[in-house]
Amino acid sequence: MSKSEAPFAYGGLDRVMHEKARLGVLMSLMAHPKGLAFGDLKQLCGLTDGNLSRHLQVLQEAGLVEIIKTFKDSRPHTTCRVTALGRKRFLDYLAELERIVQDAASATGDVPTPKLSPAT
Repeated sequence: MSKSEAPFAYGGLDRVMHEKARLGVLMSLMAHPKGLAFGDLKQLCGLTDGNLSRHLQVLQEAGLVEIIKTFKDSRPHTTCRVTALGRKRFLDYLAELERIVQDAASATGDVPTPKLSPAT
């Protein structure tokens, strides 16, 4: 079945990323390309240690993030960073989401209005 036969199939929605917590993790890492400490990422995403570890494992297995374990002042330190592949796939995923918004706007005749972030 071609894209023209199923225009609303949205094959570009990646199941690995299309999960609320993993989407938040990837967005956080995209906003911090040098990486984030595990604790900072946990706080930004509102996740527990166990939940974040599991979501990072899924993202790492997919090649979207890298996890760097080092020692800082004789204590374990974990840094998480989006990979080049992860950056590309995330941008492709966002393009697919934009297509969905445009399709919805076309179908309903409504023009989507962007919401301002709390920081603005």
